[in-house]
Amino acid sequence: MPAVPRAASAWPSDSPVLASGDDVPHQAKHGMSRATFPAAARLHRPEEFSAALSGRRIARGNLLVLTALAHPTNTAHDTARLGLIIGKRHAQRATTRNAIKRAVRESFRALRMDLPAGDYVMRLQRGVGDVSLTSLKLDVRTEADAHFSKARR
Repeated sequence: MPAVPRAASAWPSDSPVLASGDDVPHQAKHGMSRATFPAAARLHRPEEFSAALSGRRIARGNLLVLTALAHPTNTAHDTARLGLIIGKRHAQRATTRNAIKRAVRESFRALRMDLPAGDYVMRLQRGVGDVSLTSLKLDVRTEADAHFSKARR
């Protein structure tokens, strides 16, 4: 079977060769740190979700509720971890649920290093009406940023 070349990617992190030919990546050259969302920063098991949901409610907004359970300083989890509960009950369409998840993940990714170590669960608490995905993502991102900023204090 003949080898198929890899598809081109527009993401700077996927590029094997730097576009400008420099030895320093664009992010490092301009002082930007690369915020990521690795598997270690996610809640995976139901036990982790239930433990985090038994913690303290940090913020409640129009659409979302943020609950957190702080980690002791000497545990295996020394970073902030995120879990999402976005159910069909409040957002029937899969595209709506995915847009909400993407907006919350992006907010968490940007602020993760500033958050105290702990497990955070963001839950959709109210039904989403008939709105465009663009306005929904903007509303969710604004609300998630406010919730995570409140958690930083």
